[in-house]
Amino acid sequence: MFSNRRAFLQTSATVLASGTMARVGSIGGSDLPKQPVKGFAAGQNHRRKELWSLLGDLPWQHCSGPAKLVKTEEHDGYKLEHLVLDLNGQEPVPALLLIPDKRQTPAPGLLYIHWHAGMYELGKEQLLKGVAVQPAYAPVCAEKGVVTLAIDSWCFGERQHNADGHTGEEDAFKLMLWQGQVLFGMMMFDEFRAFDYLASRPEVDPERLGVFGMSMGSTKAWWLAALEPRVKVCMDVCCLTDFDELIKTHGLKGHGIFYYVPSLLKHFQTAQINELIVPRPHLSLNGRQDPLTPPLGVQKIRDYLQPLYRQHGNERDCQIELYDCAHVELPEMRKTILKWMDRYLVERSLGVKP
Repeated sequence: MFSNRRAFLQTSATVLASGTMARVGSIGGSDLPKQPVKGFAAGQNHRRKELWSLLGDLPWQHCSGPAKLVKTEEHDGYKLEHLVLDLNGQEPVPALLLIPDKRQTPAPGLLYIHWHAGMYELGKEQLLKGVAVQPAYAPVCAEKGVVTLAIDSWCFGERQHNADGHTGEEDAFKLMLWQGQVLFGMMMFDEFRAFDYLASRPEVDPERLGVFGMSMGSTKAWWLAALEPRVKVCMDVCCLTDFDELIKTHGLKGHGIFYYVPSLLKHFQTAQINELIVPRPHLSLNGRQDPLTPPLGVQKIRDYLQPLYRQHGNERDCQIELYDCAHVELPEMRKTILKWMDRYLVERSLGVKP
């Protein structure tokens, strides 16, 4: 059922030895490497394998079993399936699948990725309940006919194995490090396999799939879009963070321990990870007063990416904005997100050109 990406890791050593790795350091628009259009996609594939290789020992050898349906609920405008997914071979992954009553055949699909905020008990339920700074997306997805999947991340929701969620997360990080794994890598592996499952659902058009998240969900959304070319549109809110600017503003404490990938800065800056999404549509909305996303860093990423979209795709498909707010999704931000969902998921699947 699921794609096997062992080839990513098997070829990484060859890629690194070939000298294709770009120079990493402080990046600005003026430092944009000049690459021929013909070689851009090939370069992305090499760098994508390199990015996967930084995420620790991942269970590529595990062949995922079928999903288990726990129960089905009828809601206003949609059916909700409570599932248990077999993604990693180490622990089961509880999930929610929202299937709108009114939808296209096949329907667009969306992987919804929950946030952190120290709310370890929330997890995938954020799709249904929302939070104080971001109303629930379940009614939106149902209204637009978007089949939506959300899973509990490691240490969250039904996967919170310690009453003290913070301690549980730190314990998981430390144990995985001893075992040659990286917590963020295992998180991304689960999201990748969950995306695979969403693509396999009979209700879903596998050619029209998107990812969306806020905060930790935002970071995981743009990482997944960079790692997985089948993601057709990436929408992230309040966490497009330039690593250099985060260091300069002494903001490392603002991000949870899950965020930190060993040796990442030897290979990638944020803009270079997001370069792997080009030319696919990418919307990123961030707060100018948010210490997790220093505004100079957001501007630097935008200045790096927009010329690439002009050269290799469509400039309008890259929208990176700063709003006068902190770590919150404003109503005007929600309006922009809904327009993007319409343009790149709903209308595109109806044959309307974006």
